[in-house]
Amino acid sequence: MIGCLLIHGFTGSPYEVEPVARRLAKYGWRIESPVLAGHEGHSESLGRVTWHDWVHTAEEALKNLLAECETVYIVGFSMGGLIAAHLSTRYPVDKLVMLSASLFYINPQQLFHDVASLIKSNFKNAAGSKELFRRYAAKVKTTPPRAVIHFRHLVRVLKNDISHVTTPALIIQGGKDDLVEPRSAHYIYDHIASKEKELHILPDSKHIICHDCEQEMLLSLIESFLLGEKTPQGGAHDED
Repeated sequence: MIGCLLIHGFTGSPYEVEPVARRLAKYGWRIESPVLAGHEGHSESLGRVTWHDWVHTAEEALKNLLAECETVYIVGFSMGGLIAAHLSTRYPVDKLVMLSASLFYINPQQLFHDVASLIKSNFKNAAGSKELFRRYAAKVKTTPPRAVIHFRHLVRVLKNDISHVTTPALIIQGGKDDLVEPRSAHYIYDHIASKEKELHILPDSKHIICHDCEQEMLLSLIESFLLGEKTPQGGAHDED
């Protein structure tokens, strides 16, 4: 059996990677999209956990997949991308997908304001956008400063794992991402030790890439990479 772990981002939820989960589930794979510790929807909970707890949640889900599946993939979004890379250096993961990985991000003072503005401007006509915007707008006001500090610490610590990644990797980032700097994707591509690696920039997408205007291209890239098919072209900028 094939298993796939999908890891959401900081202050986010599995909704961020839901389109990918739906796309891959059609193959009959076992899909796991855990809610990271403290991300159950209450700011008080987020303020009581540490970055170690976020990693532990994903790690336990990965262990469960490895116990039952012969092949295991990890897809990580934003902060989840760094957690995914970290886990790939410690467990026998077959393929790694990093989406909008938050290695270099806009300064913390703008972090939540930018996310709220991004959601409002990009998804005002999309299904479910009102709920998504409401959720992020609330986090602008309620996310504990302690959680932001732990997020920043996670980035600093897990950045050190990038050069130890040897798993075949697919890196995708939006060309208009105004939350994570574009150099994050290029840095990861240049520094991972994977012999098989791809970098794609979706020119019109912003940070919440799984729900943005180039969603079909994103899903096709992920699908082709995990299935071992030829990478689809058109709309993506490839780095060789």
